[in-house]
Amino acid sequence: MSAPPKIEMRGVTKTFGSNRVLQGVDLKVAKGESLVVIGGSGTGKSVTIKTIIGLIEPDGGDILLDGETILGAKGAKRDRLLERFGMLFQGGALFDSMPVWRNIAFRLLQGRLKRPAAEARAIAVEKLRRVGLKEPVADLYPAELSGGMQKRVGLARAIAADPEIMFFDEPTAGLDPIMASVINKLIRALVTETGATAITITHDMRSVVEIADRVAMIHEGRVQWEGPVGEIERSGNAHLDQFIHGREEGPIEAVR
Repeated sequence: MSAPPKIEMRGVTKTFGSNRVLQGVDLKVAKGESLVVIGGSGTGKSVTIKTIIGLIEPDGGDILLDGETILGAKGAKRDRLLERFGMLFQGGALFDSMPVWRNIAFRLLQGRLKRPAAEARAIAVEKLRRVGLKEPVADLYPAELSGGMQKRVGLARAIAADPEIMFFDEPTAGLDPIMASVINKLIRALVTETGATAITITHDMRSVVEIADRVAMIHEGRVQWEGPVGEIERSGNAHLDQFIHGREEGPIEAVR
């Protein structure tokens, strides 16, 4: 018997007032797969991720992790669930009052994952090294870093606890094209090296081809198309074609 998907959404719905954001999202992500979710502004991409990690409670449907529902998880069960996730937030979401190493090691300084401070700092320094930053950065504060460095610190924090599932929300937002490509390649390398399952939200087609194994497009609250990244140019889906060619002219070629 084949293993269940790492993550599965079945008919997930969510309404805010009169705005029906998710109208029955069905999605499967295999273990170790890098899925990129695309779609226009307000189509439900971020809400989709937030329902998976429990920041938003869906109105209907089900969300499963390794074949078991995770909806309604509370207390210790929710804590254990969150330990399996790592996330890079769109705005970085670094704590300005903490040095970089404490930002990275935040989850390692409290709760079930708590480590001695010296050990947590050593882990933070190692994760910094993995994203291309040197040890002196550990004692700086976020305000002392460039936008690209803040993104790298956010990546280091996302992998600090060696999660089995990683989420990346618009990871290249606000970056110049060169730094955006650096971040994309780092994400791809981290996912490949760790064997983690990854979901990335982006509107940047360059990020899609540099990060994705598979792509899912959400439009009007539903998954309108999904398939391997190499098939997006010949999908025949009108919504996907409009999304692609409305942002980048010419064919998109895989770069890895």
